[in-house]
Amino acid sequence: MRQAYGLTIPQTVADACHPDRMALLIYDMQVGIAGQIPDGDAIVKSCVQLRDAARANGFRVFYTRHMSIPPAAAGVSQLRTAMEWQRVDDPAEVRGAFPQGSQQYHLVPELTPGPDEVVFDKITMSAFAATPLDIALRDLGIGAFAVAGIALEVGIEPTVRHATDLGYLPIVVTDACGAGHPGAAERSLAALAFAGGSRTTDVADLTALMNSR
Repeated sequence: MRQAYGLTIPQTVADACHPDRMALLIYDMQVGIAGQIPDGDAIVKSCVQLRDAARANGFRVFYTRHMSIPPAAAGVSQLRTAMEWQRVDDPAEVRGAFPQGSQQYHLVPELTPGPDEVVFDKITMSAFAATPLDIALRDLGIGAFAVAGIALEVGIEPTVRHATDLGYLPIVVTDACGAGHPGAAERSLAALAFAGGSRTTDVADLTALMNSR
């Protein structure tokens, strides 16, 4: 931890890992997403390990959940993105992938939030776009978060980039982040490392740090 100009500057994962300074963000661990990747069950277990360590040591836990707006109520970008993901040329062929209340929309049962934990729904890739996550973290005085979930190359990377612009220190827990395209996920990690402003760790090291606080 460095000091300058009356400021305290966390630089490492160990610097940030304190219940007063860091939260855990579980990203889109939904039934319809975890089931799409081969190691979905392993990512669920890793997220549970992190969540349990966070609960046991007083770290705040937030979850995101992706939802689909019904096609007839969706806007231009929502329809365009859905057409690309679903590989259809006609907007009339788009179907809601994660409609509210559907089975695929719900978080996996192993990661059911506790009474002191919060779920934010979103329709974007960044967890900070049009959700209360930023104001919720700032109101707690939290300047860092560890992120785990699915998918690293689709939603977690833009969340990390958005977070650095907002002044947070995001920490990617690499072995608790799943990907639909391993090569793209490796490129995401390389690009984040090149850009700076974020950190990486793994489940074993982060849970050990949490348990030492």
